[in-house]
Parts: sequence; structure tokens; C-alpha cells
Amino acid sequence: MPARRRTEPAEGRRALDAWRGGATDRRTIATAVRFTLEELSDVAPGHAVEVRVPPAGAVQCVEGPRHTRGTPPNVVETDPATWLGLATGELAWAQAAAEGRIAASGDRADLSALLPLQAARAR
Repeated sequence: MPARRRTEPAEGRRALDAWRGGATDRRTIATAVRFTLEELSDVAPGHAVEVRVPPAGAVQCVEGPRHTRGTPPNVVETDPATWLGLATGELAWAQAAAEGRIAASGDRADLSALLPLQAARAR
């Protein structure tokens, strides 16, 4: 079951557009990150991977074994700018990984097949 949507899609797209336009305020960035994390959860529902983008948000996604306590076996963590680059297709997973901009652990932690997110692409 996908995560409950908290960000209105129109608001999330506006935040992404503002980010693309150079907005750097914390609220806009956080809204864009939360929107794209929710989109990821919709595209790849599940609980096998936890994607963390502090301080903006985190989501569980991808089908597979569910963890119930402690640190999950599959974790992806990155900063907001890197995440938004990945989500929108402005940054490739392989490049971000090679540059050390992603901390990914576990067999299912490679999200390259899921990114960029269709909803996050420029329209």
C-alpha cells in the first residue's frame, strides 16, 4: 500500500519548478523533496528500501522483505539537492554514486531503474 499522500501534486510540481528556477529557500526545497519521495512510493510501493533525504523526509518503498525494527537492510541516503537532481533526471544515479553523493546499502538499494520519476520531469 503506497504512503498516504501529504503533498498536493500541484503544490509539489510548483516547488519543483521553483527549484529548477533556482529557488533555495528551505520550504520550497522540502516541499519538492517530499513530493518526489511520495511519487517514488507510489511508483514502487513496498517496505524493502528506506530512502532518507534529511532534513526534508524519508519514505519506504520497493517490494520485498519488510523490516520492523532498527535500521532497515536497504537504505539510501542523500542530500536534498542530489535527490532532486536524481528525481528529475538532471543527475544520473551512476554519477551521483561515483561522486559519493549517495550512501546506499543493501541488495535492493540501487534505485537507478526507478529514476528519474515521470512526475518530476520538466513539462
